[in-house]
Amino acid sequence: MNIIDKINKMTQNEFVSAFGNVFEKTNWIAEKTYILKPFKNYEELSSKILEVYENSTKEKHLEIFNSHPYLALEKILTEDSKKEQNSSKLNQCSKEEFEEFKKLNIEYKKKFLFPFIIAVKGKNISEILNNFRQRITNNINSEFVETKKQVKKIANFRLDEIIKSN
Repeated sequence: MNIIDKINKMTQNEFVSAFGNVFEKTNWIAEKTYILKPFKNYEELSSKILEVYENSTKEKHLEIFNSHPYLALEKILTEDSKKEQNSSKLNQCSKEEFEEFKKLNIEYKKKFLFPFIIAVKGKNISEILNNFRQRITNNINSEFVETKKQVKKIANFRLDEIIKSN
């Protein structure tokens, strides 16, 4: 049985368990996507789950944004976030880097009312900090759009991981 057949045969609980953290701590997207089964292929599944996200209200997007951890600071992370942050060595920051992350996280949250979000996969600490320094200068509208894009990138990486692991 191929992966898409396995996914189409999942119960709602199994589906939500598998896909509920594609968007950080956001089971409701997986629940809404489950109703759209059956999927013809992985591309359709991916398209549908991303469509549920895209068609969500601004308030729902803010809820999703605020479900994300502060980069390099939070100790309690979902397994996905832990793996992603560790792959970028955010768990190995120097004291100076950690202090800069701390300062930027506070300033960013105060300015935008949600944490800084970036798809860290494939990036190192320096690239992430440079991106953080640049994006904190954005206005609220452009940063909201950029954050939506970053959340979508993270979701795509997580979907790919789920498919690869099955």
